[in-house]
Parts: sequence; structure tokens; C-alpha cells
Amino acid sequence: MSSTSEPPLPAPEPAVPASVPRPDEEQRLRELGYRPVLARRMGGFGNFAISFSVISILSGCMTLYGFGMGAGGPAVMLWGWAGVGLFVLCVGLALAEVTSAYPTSGALYYMADRLGGRRWGWYTGWLNLLGLLGAIAGIDYGAALFAGAFANLQWGFEPTPEKTMLIFVAILLLHAVLNLFGVRLVSVLNSVSVWWHLAGVALIVGALAIVPDHHRSPSFVFGEFVNNTGWENPLYVAAIGLLLAQYTFSGYDASAHLSEETANASVSAARGIVRSIWVSWAAGFVLLAGLTFAIQDYDATLATETGVPPAQILLDGLGTDGASALLLVVIVAQLFCGNAEVAAASRMVFAFSRDGALPGSHLWRKVSARTQTPVAAVWLSVVVAGVLALPSLYSATAYGAVTAINVIGITPAYAIPILLRLRAGDRFRPGPWSLGRWSRPIGWIAVVWVACVTVLFCLPQSSPVTAGTMNYASLALAVVLVLATVWWFVARRSYGTPTAAAYGSDRERAELAEGIV
Repeated sequence: MSSTSEPPLPAPEPAVPASVPRPDEEQRLRELGYRPVLARRMGGFGNFAISFSVISILSGCMTLYGFGMGAGGPAVMLWGWAGVGLFVLCVGLALAEVTSAYPTSGALYYMADRLGGRRWGWYTGWLNLLGLLGAIAGIDYGAALFAGAFANLQWGFEPTPEKTMLIFVAILLLHAVLNLFGVRLVSVLNSVSVWWHLAGVALIVGALAIVPDHHRSPSFVFGEFVNNTGWENPLYVAAIGLLLAQYTFSGYDASAHLSEETANASVSAARGIVRSIWVSWAAGFVLLAGLTFAIQDYDATLATETGVPPAQILLDGLGTDGASALLLVVIVAQLFCGNAEVAAASRMVFAFSRDGALPGSHLWRKVSARTQTPVAAVWLSVVVAGVLALPSLYSATAYGAVTAINVIGITPAYAIPILLRLRAGDRFRPGPWSLGRWSRPIGWIAVVWVACVTVLFCLPQSSPVTAGTMNYASLALAVVLVLATVWWFVARRSYGTPTAAAYGSDRERAELAEGIV
């Protein structure tokens, strides 16, 4: 993914302290080459909230808990979460620094384009876009599965693939409509989501700590190793088990994608990325520990008829009514998560279309004059997500493939701007949020970690490897790169990020900035 010629980078300038905001983010956007057309109605907390909602520990941890029980068990889940969270924080710190310098909706691909050239930006954009669209499908289909389990618990509803797909489509439509009302509503919902997630974790852990008569010992929770993968090497199994945490820690680039709608974005978007990771890191550890201490029968929990091991933990510890109530808390959290992901993905569609990278770009870059929201981009995002999940009607392994599209697209895309920033050296012009002398060591830790986990994503997770147990992540990565390469030869003349612009008036900027949430 090398470019034939490197773009000229500005001469270095001293980093501005993070406490000093840019005086005019709209002017900064013009300097980066774009006319402000989105409403800057999101504040710093709202920007943090969207990434926190997309990470969604009540979605990722609960959905993947069963995987963790068999791939290393409690010891790998708890210590793996602690270790992976530290490395992901390094990735977030390094990415936040580059975001501060380039606060645009295009986010990762725009950074890669400016620091490495058009082809770097192109491939980064396609990896990021398909990862975001896969994330919508994975999150909302997961919510549909949990909703089906809840309905089965309450009313005997049979969640067949066809009925689950109908629930999934209804959730997609809900998220599309909510996003059409504008970024103000999205920001409010994400702010509510933060407290819902934190209160939900406290409620689940508190109930599981108080109500059940029996709890597991600390030696079990932090030392028990379980291997149901079929592989014999414990180091390999432990490495695979790290994916529970790594799968969950994704989507924090949402803060960057919403930067054109965030006040003081050069600082707020960077802080939003970092804060969303460490808050999720702490709360997720508490949630995993609370669930693991409350396991009554390990094998029965793993083989639960509900298909959702955390649901069985809640059933065993709290009874049907208590389990149903807390499952509802989890489902609402997943709905918040999916709504935030639609917002992030639609801004990526808008930005990529603005630079001529998508088929029909002239349509997807249109913005509503009333809500200043990219309406067509919202609809395209949910429609593509729906198509990605359609194979789930016919194959039980298809949902895993959709998840693979998400993580194998987004995770490498995080490292590319960081690597290019390291390669640029002193030519990189920092924004007001900078790591200073820690930039290079943290950046290299981030790049090496992403390289390692990208390999882990592609390794087979069960033995023997069959069509049913195949890890489709490597296939997903190959398909994304082939499609991006083919389309490059079609659209390379139309694609390109601008170098400079000077649009709008003081009055326009004042109107766009009204009503910041």
C-alpha cells in the first residue's frame, strides 16, 4: 500500500498544550480542505459517549463470554482483559494524537492519506468502512439474538432464524430513524448510554454478589484454565482467548468520525478516544469478575439451552424474573451501541463519498438542510449492514463471519495512521493534544500490538478445522483488499482528499455552532 510519491508535509511546529483549544474549529476544517456542512452540536462528553457506547462492554463482554469460557477460561478472561486493555490504551493514545492533528469525519483514511499518500488513504478507508458496516450488522444482530432469548424466557417465543432476522431488520430501521433526527439526539442518547452502561454493570455485579448463596473462590476466578478448543498447546489457547477482550475493544474511532460535529474537536475527539478506552477497561473488568464469581455449574453454563452463558449465570443466581430484568438492561445497552455505530459508519460513508471513493458518491455525500445530517449515508449504512447479515438465515457460522469482517477491517486500520505518523517523524505537525516525548515509544507499542492481534484474528479457533469451525477473518481480509484494489482502478481519478479550502462566512459558522450538546 505504498504511494508512488509522498505528499509534502508542513514544517514541524511546537505542540500546543492540550489545555489550549483551537480558536476556530471551522477554520481548521477549511485548512484541512473541507467546507463545514455538519452541525457542531456535540460537546466533549457526547464525543466520549459515542465511543464508549460503541465499545459497549454490556454488548461485547456478554456476547463473547461463552467463547472466553472455552478458550482459556476464567484466568485468561480476567488477566487477558487487563493486559489487552493496557495495549489497546496505547493504540488509543497514539491514534488520539493523530486525530488531534486531523479532526475530520474521514478520520483514519484522511490521516493515512495526508501522511502517506492516496493509496494509503484508499486502503485504510476501505478497511475502516467495511469494518464499521460489519460492526453494525454484528451489534444489531447480536441484539436481535438477545431479544429473542428474552422473549423466549418471558413468553415462550421460538427465536427461529427467520424471526431473528425480522427483529434484526426492525432494530436497523429504529437506528436509521433515530439517526435521521440529527446529531443532537444522537449525542443525548449516547450520554444516556454512558450512565445506562455503568449503572447496568453495577446492577448486574451487585445482584450477583448479594443474591446467590454460592460464589467461586478467587483462586478459581483468577487462576482456573479451561480448554475446550480442541488445541493442545496452552499458550496457543491463551492467545486465542485474548480475542474476547480485543473484539470488545473496537469502535473507539467513532470519536474521530464525529469530530466535524464536535465543539473544540482537536482536543475533545482525542480525549474522547482515550477516555472511552480506560473507562471501558475498568468497568469491563468488574463485569467479567462479577459474572465469573457467580458461576454455579461451569459445564452447564457453557452448554446452556439459552445459547447465552451469561443468561444462564443470571438464571442460576437470580431466578427467571431477575434474569429477565437484567437481560433487558443488556438489550437496551446493545441498542444504544448499535445506534452509536450507525452514526459513526454513516459519517464515514459521508466523508469517503465527499472524496469520491464510493460508487454513487454524489448521492451519499448529500446533507439534509434541515438537520445537517447525511441522510442517504445513514440509509446506505443500515442497508449494507442488513445485506451482510442475510447469510445468517442459512448458516450458523455466518454471524461469526460478520464479526470477522468487523474486527479484521477496523483493527489494522487503527495502526496505519500511527505507523505513517512514526514514519513522518519531525515532519508530522502535532495538534493541540500531543503525547510529546512519549509519542514514538507508545506509537511503536501500538503498531506491534495491532500486528500481533491481526495474526490472532486469522488463526483457527477450534480443532479440527471444518467448514463449521473455520475462522473466516482471513478470507474477509482478502475479500476487502481485492475489492478495494479492483475499485481503485475504476475510481482512482475521482478519489482524492483536498489540500486547502476557504469556505463559508462568520454567520455560517455561528449558525452551525448553535445549540452544542
